[in-house]
Amino acid sequence: MTAHNIRITKKNRESVAGMLRRFTLAVRKSGLLFRAREVQRASRNRSEYVEKKEALKRIAWQKEMGRLRKLGKIE
Repeated sequence: MTAHNIRITKKNRESVAGMLRRFTLAVRKSGLLFRAREVQRASRNRSEYVEKKEALKRIAWQKEMGRLRKLGKIE
């Protein structure tokens, strides 16, 4: 992610709270926080090995459930 600067200068007779409010609004309008949070939540691509291992587990579980259904142990 590239760095972006948002510059807010204090206006004449403006309180710190007012300046902070303008800064918050500028950050929100720029979309920087939204993009940063999006990157933070993004998940990595899983390796083929991990996907294959999970698929084999899923297949084994499905076979076991089918077996137990045939035996009448589960519905």
